[in-house]
Amino acid sequence: MIRRRQFIAGIGSAAAWPVAALAQRARNLPVVGYLGPTTTSTGQSGQTLAFVQRLRELGWVEGRNIVIEYRQAQGRDELASEFFMEFILRKVDVIVTIGNAFALLAKRATSVIPIVFIGAGDPIGTGLVESLARPSGNITGFSTQLTETAAKRVDLLHKIVPGLRRLAVMAAVVPESVLEVDTIWTAAKSLGIEVKTFEIRKTEDISLAFDGMKGQADALYVANSALLIVNQSRILTLALTARLPTVFSSKAWPAAGGLISYGVDFVDLNRRSAELVDKILRGTNPADIPVEQATKFELVVNLVTAKALGLTISETFLLLADEVIE
Repeated sequence: MIRRRQFIAGIGSAAAWPVAALAQRARNLPVVGYLGPTTTSTGQSGQTLAFVQRLRELGWVEGRNIVIEYRQAQGRDELASEFFMEFILRKVDVIVTIGNAFALLAKRATSVIPIVFIGAGDPIGTGLVESLARPSGNITGFSTQLTETAAKRVDLLHKIVPGLRRLAVMAAVVPESVLEVDTIWTAAKSLGIEVKTFEIRKTEDISLAFDGMKGQADALYVANSALLIVNQSRILTLALTARLPTVFSSKAWPAAGGLISYGVDFVDLNRRSAELVDKILRGTNPADIPVEQATKFELVVNLVTAKALGLTISETFLLLADEVIE
C-alpha cells in the first residue's frame, strides 16, 4: 500500500513538472502589452497578425520566447487607463498602443516602461514627444502625417461629390482632432466649401449630430478617433439613411459600407512597430529611436455604396484607388 501511494504521488509530481516548468518559463519571457481600440482578445486581426508575423521574422515567437498580452479599450479612456495599470503591475517590458489619445494615457501612466505608439496624428503638438528625431523619455513610434492626409481626404471628397458646398465634420473631443479639424477647415476653404463641425463626447452625441446635419450638409467627414471607431456601425447606418457621402481615414470603414477612405496602411505600421519593439527588447533606449513617418497610404472606394447614393465614380478616380469594393 505504501509503495502504491508513493508511486501515485510520484506520478502526480511528474505530471506537475511540465506545468511548473511552463509557468517558470512564462515568468522569464519578455512580455509585450498591446492595447488597441478594437483589438481582439487573441490579437487575431489583420493588424496584429502583421505585428506578430514581423516579430517572428525577427526571432520572437509568441509563446516560445515572448508573451503578448492583448487588450481592447473599446474607445474608452477609463478602460485604457485600467489596462495600462494592469500592464504596469504585470511589469511588461514594452507597451504598444494605437493613436494619440491612448499613447498620452500610457505616457501618463508610466515613465519607466518603454512605449511604442502606432499612428499618432500629432505627436509633437499633443506633447507625446519633444521632437521626431529625439523623442526623449520612454516613448517612440509612428506618426500618420495628419495634416497631409486630412487635406487629401477633403480633396478626394470634392472630386466625387458633384456640387459639394457644405461639409459636415464629425470629430471626437480628443487632442489630435484639433489639428485635424483645423486642417479640414483650411483645405475646405481653399475649395469654396463651408464646414460645420459636430463634436462627439459620448455615443449618444452621434445621433444628435446627424439630426443637426439634416438639410445642412452635402457630405460627411468622420475624423479619426477610438470613440468613433467603436461606433462604426451606428455611424455608417445613420450616414446611409441620411444619404450622405462619407470619407474616413481607414479602409475598415468602406469595407463595412462607407464610401471612401484615405489614410495610412495600419497593417504596414504594425509590421514596422514590431521592429521598434525588437530594438527595445534588445536594449535600445526608446529615446534614441526617432519617431518615423508613415510611408504607405491607401485609397479605398466602395462602389456598392456609391451606387446606393446615386453617385457615379469616374474611371480616372477609380484608377487612383488601391482597392475597389464592388
